[in-house]
Amino acid sequence: MERDDHLFLREGPVGFKILVENQTNRSLNGKLIVTTNSDFGVEIPGSTLKIKLNPGDSHSSQIDFGTLAPGFYNVEAVVQSSVGHKRVRFAFGVRPEEIISPLDRPDDFEDYWKRARKELSEVDSQFNLIRQDSLCTEKREVYILEMRSLGDVLVRAWYMRPVKEGIYPALLQVQGYSTFMIPDWMYQGEDMVALGLNIRGHGFSKDQVNPGFPGYLQHHVDHKDQYIYRGAYMDCIRAVDFLYSRDEVDTSRVAVEGGSQGGALSYATAALDNQRINLCVPHVPFLSDFRDYFKVAHWPANEFAQYFEEHPEIPEDKIYKNLSYIDIKNLAPWIKAPVFMTIGLVDETCPPHINFAAYNQLNAPKEYLVYPEAGHSMPAEYHQVKYKYIRNQFGLD
Repeated sequence: MERDDHLFLREGPVGFKILVENQTNRSLNGKLIVTTNSDFGVEIPGSTLKIKLNPGDSHSSQIDFGTLAPGFYNVEAVVQSSVGHKRVRFAFGVRPEEIISPLDRPDDFEDYWKRARKELSEVDSQFNLIRQDSLCTEKREVYILEMRSLGDVLVRAWYMRPVKEGIYPALLQVQGYSTFMIPDWMYQGEDMVALGLNIRGHGFSKDQVNPGFPGYLQHHVDHKDQYIYRGAYMDCIRAVDFLYSRDEVDTSRVAVEGGSQGGALSYATAALDNQRINLCVPHVPFLSDFRDYFKVAHWPANEFAQYFEEHPEIPEDKIYKNLSYIDIKNLAPWIKAPVFMTIGLVDETCPPHINFAAYNQLNAPKEYLVYPEAGHSMPAEYHQVKYKYIRNQFGLD
């Protein structure tokens, strides 16, 4: 393709080449069949080409689509032949920053979050650090943090700080759906403090709220003020409160980062606490553009389809309205910090469409990175890329 990340960013025809090599010792007679669908399942006219290759020969076929609308497309290329069959799948994107997914904020959207922040401020945080001697080293101290969040719910986090006295940038690290944040997943350097949060219902923050998985996404979704993500987002704000309470934290350099659900939590934290978050680094962000999300991804659409079936008395529009309060697409315009987003082009859990639905609503400085062959999991190198970006932004490199 014209770019290594499989994106077409310019106006005009979209196309690429497919190379077929006959690496066998037999003559190959067959055909190359290319089928393409948009991420919403709309089929794009395909191609079928005859192929005849002697042993060791190769043939390059140009596949042209003409002009395509902004979005993401999934390709399946199949060689059917007398020798055998070969199938490959890949994806490409077309002008993703032109994808339009309008805001659908309820009329009381701003008031909803002002009330949540006010309710949180009325809860005594009761920060309590418990040193973990077995995890401490000569250069770094490790603690379990206990604190009270919205609804007086007890949540916990890991706090790691350098032993050497000083004032350090801080990194709030937020977790993926259903996971248990542990120290091994956190920043291991000695030039920043790191706070690894387990939001309510996750990890060791299940004392009072524990709907389980599946079930978490639907927990009180019929009641906007009791919906679990209202509290989970406030857990993140309480974590920022903790960082701002620490003498060793440089409050001019506070970042939030995470993937999937952690990507959504990163967006939400940077939006709802936009005066205190200086950098936002999400990857494959979740909880975005729900009406379209349920069209382009099997999960969590299947869980909500089951929920609708089991609760016919609750109008679907009410559920979508309640989801719109926590939709990161609707929160994105409030972010003021620079955003660095990373996606996987073949992600079936949080497809690129929903990533860009939120990204395209940002008014802050922003950039993105695409791994064309990655799904919902980032390649190992990403974590070095992420930390290098944060360190550069904070003047540590």
